[in-house]
Amino acid sequence: MSMAYEEYMRQMVKPMRAELTNAGFQELTTEEDVNAFMEKAQGTTLVVVNSVCGCAAGLARPAATQAVMQAENAPDHLVTVFAGQDKEATAAMRGYFEGLEPSSPSMALLKGDKVVHFIPRHEIEGNTIENIMENLLGAFDAAK
Repeated sequence: MSMAYEEYMRQMVKPMRAELTNAGFQELTTEEDVNAFMEKAQGTTLVVVNSVCGCAAGLARPAATQAVMQAENAPDHLVTVFAGQDKEATAAMRGYFEGLEPSSPSMALLKGDKVVHFIPRHEIEGNTIENIMENLLGAFDAAK
């Protein structure tokens, strides 16, 4: 890929990244970041696999950020990887999603380093923000 294209993509996704980081999500951009986080993962963690698609913008990111803000039992940690942008980080995180097909966007609730709840793209796309939030809030409550 050309350097101009890569720089264009970096600039284009800045607000997509900021939507989650401004809501308190820690961005894991390298394989090393993911592995360092996961090696010491304790408690519950919400992982958002971010994406440039419309269902990430209109549904996944807003549902995740709103659910966390409204949760009585919010996860202990909030992290995100960006599919298609931070490919090594995304692949490393997906390595912890044993038995689950890669899906972008998606959300995983972890307890320690094990997935206890997963919301793939097909449960995001065509759904409502409210239903996705209910799904997350129920998972947060069940995991505590």
